Amino acid sequence: MYPLVENISNHSSTLAEVAANFLSDLPPQDREKIQTELHRFVRWLGLYRKVDDISPADVAGYGEQITPSTAKFVKSFLTYIQKKGFTTINLAPHLRAKKSSSKGVRFWQSSQRQATLTAQGYAKLEAELTGLKDQLSKVIEELKKAAADKDFRENAPLDAAREQKAHLEGRIKELESTLKLAKIMGEYQDTPRIKIGDTVVLHDLSSSEELSYALVDRREANAIKGKISVASPLGKVLLDKEKGQTVEVAAPAGTFRYCIRDIHHQ
Repeated sequence: MYPLVENISNHSSTLAEVAANFLSDLPPQDREKIQTELHRFVRWLGLYRKVDDISPADVAGYGEQITPSTAKFVKSFLTYIQKKGFTTINLAPHLRAKKSSSKGVRFWQSSQRQATLTAQGYAKLEAELTGLKDQLSKVIEELKKAAADKDFRENAPLDAAREQKAHLEGRIKELESTLKLAKIMGEYQDTPRIKIGDTVVLHDLSSSEELSYALVDRREANAIKGKISVASPLGKVLLDKEKGQTVEVAAPAGTFRYCIRDIHHQ
């Protein structure tokens, strides 16, 4: 993806150079998982941007574009550049991907918004709900045993089980609400415009790279699998556009321009 650079300087290295060295140090199976998301991060900030010029605000801004499942890949890179001395700032904690809260009003408002899901996405959430309920039953049994033994002393495993129970209950409540209100996409509507559920083929006008993304609800978003949220910056500008149009997305590295080459309707 990037040319490997030997003997790179900590004070003059670009993001592309350091990313190449970071990836070369990884086992092949890990490299395959990370490089796609890392490439997006590097392009977002700028290929030739100096690593020591990256600020917490830059990292936080990128966090608004991704999900927690993909944030871990970028965090591993941010940890790497600090350990190697490319920056003195610990940037990893500033990458906070958007996620649903399981507490209070914020959770309830989030979970009550109607989701428009693909049939596959709906089935996936149903399967997750079933699995979480099974996990919750096991955790409750563990807590009952601890209570029967009157083990109320300071106990790290017990505290962890209680925390896990609260987390599972929150996620279960969120999923039940989502599935109850969810709207499953119907049959294809005769429109040339891009809508949720469509797969869009883009031509990057700066790099000539061909990209393909499926536009989905934020609950189905998975950048690694090419599924982007309609609430993301790119998703927002693509909605309701037609084949042949050009769209623009602003980023710290500049403005990305894409030509819509094709639309595959759901």
